[in-house]
Amino acid sequence: MIIYFRQLLLPLAMIASVWFAATSPAYAAADISEMGDISELRDPQYYIDIEARTNPLDFLDVYDPLEPMNKRIYAFNRLFDEYVFLPALSAYRFVFPQFVRNRFQDFWANIGEIPNIYNSLFQLKIEKTAVSSWRLILNTTVGIGGLWDPATKWFEIERANEDFGQTLGHWGVGAGPFLVLPILGPSNLRDTTGLVTDYVAEREIDFLGVKEAESNDDTGGWLLKGFDALNQRDIHQFRYGMLGSPFEYNKVRYLFNQQRELLIAE
Repeated sequence: MIIYFRQLLLPLAMIASVWFAATSPAYAAADISEMGDISELRDPQYYIDIEARTNPLDFLDVYDPLEPMNKRIYAFNRLFDEYVFLPALSAYRFVFPQFVRNRFQDFWANIGEIPNIYNSLFQLKIEKTAVSSWRLILNTTVGIGGLWDPATKWFEIERANEDFGQTLGHWGVGAGPFLVLPILGPSNLRDTTGLVTDYVAEREIDFLGVKEAESNDDTGGWLLKGFDALNQRDIHQFRYGMLGSPFEYNKVRYLFNQQRELLIAE
């Protein structure tokens, strides 16, 4: 397990705000919708509107015993995003046109169907398990290894969004204390456990051999890590400060907590 954890740190650090995007309340993946089209949540204006409607005291209702440490990590993450990730993302967008970046997005989204499948199954969501399995088959074959997404574009089969943190929550495991992970962003004890579990499971399943390739300490392995991280950051539109609030940390914490509860309830 120690070996897995060591190998986990570098790829996760590369993904950085990626997962932050995916799980951050203010992030584009902060899917606090009305349980409708999740893609709408990539609009930064959505979170500004949410912030405006939020009860000023609601953000206090989150268990955060490690708040002083979490705030320091949050500040570090903000600097990392501003001075490392976003400049790298600008270069990435300059080099690769949108068409190429779309192929990267579809490729890694196809690999992401693996945790969708087994987590849906663990939650006894049979329909979602079947849908994710069918998407994987279609996109891997017709979509040429996942470089295209015919399941969505041609057959209108929407992608699920399941992870092991949601699986634990589905079976009644509490969130535990709020955490801000270095570079990765907002989480909690339950979802951090789920994040590690999903990473280890994906390495063991290693669909298309991508995880093995990423683990190589050579040029190819580091390029894959970098492209994976930049692809994920490219998808999401969150920027620190976008809430326009002096209580950004508190709002992000609140929105993340609400977003996770809504995902678990789906």
